Amino acid sequence: MAEQPIHFDGTAYERLMSIWSQAVGTIFLDWLAPAPGQRWIDVGCGNGAFTEQIMQRCEPKQILGIDPSEGQLAYARARQGAKGAVFEQGDATALAYENDCFDVAVMALVIAFVPDPTKGVAQMARVVRPAGLVAAYMWDQTSGGSPLSPIHEEAAALGVTPTRPPSGWASAKDALHDLWVKAGFERIEAKTIYVQRDFSGFDEFWTVNTATGPVRATLDRMEENKIAELRQRVQTRLSPSGSAFTMQAWANAIKGFVAG
Repeated sequence: MAEQPIHFDGTAYERLMSIWSQAVGTIFLDWLAPAPGQRWIDVGCGNGAFTEQIMQRCEPKQILGIDPSEGQLAYARARQGAKGAVFEQGDATALAYENDCFDVAVMALVIAFVPDPTKGVAQMARVVRPAGLVAAYMWDQTSGGSPLSPIHEEAAALGVTPTRPPSGWASAKDALHDLWVKAGFERIEAKTIYVQRDFSGFDEFWTVNTATGPVRATLDRMEENKIAELRQRVQTRLSPSGSAFTMQAWANAIKGFVAG
């Protein structure tokens, strides 16, 4: 059977990832320590969760969010906390902007979804001025760091190939470092960010994680009895009684500065 494409619904993505994104984004922005008054581009902005954090925390002079999904962008444009940001449809591997027109470029939870990460990073380098900052973070798809890893791993144990981002390899810390070196950045640093999220019970975990994105694409390829078996396996792993629990996830982050 053909692989299902990965789609994200803006509202469902908010329930799925907003809490996680805010937790990682806070640490990430503290680590970047950007100066106020800069021109930002948020590449793969999705529903604007991280764009909103930039707007609220970094006093940008300008912020542009781009994403291929008009559905996600519609949600982003409605965010009260992102007023003043501009959201446009665009391709991470072919940014439609002039050279050197931004001070900071970021990819938040995106690089593993970019079909050609090398091109995506090169495009960020192109549109950022000399000495400008280019940075990214992504759930570590290679070592079980994603909040979705328990479902992916249990699906694989059932003989189901889970739908995953096309460039999961790019989420590894060494791979990110290599991409930044290849792009010619200077003063490169990498960091692993650990965060936690509380769930009121297993029902909440299952509901928010199966509504959209890679897990939804996986379930759409499965029979109902297999889905029920998968759910039971994941519950046994995370919360056998179905009660409240806390989950940890981790993302790898990278930053560097454009030469010159």
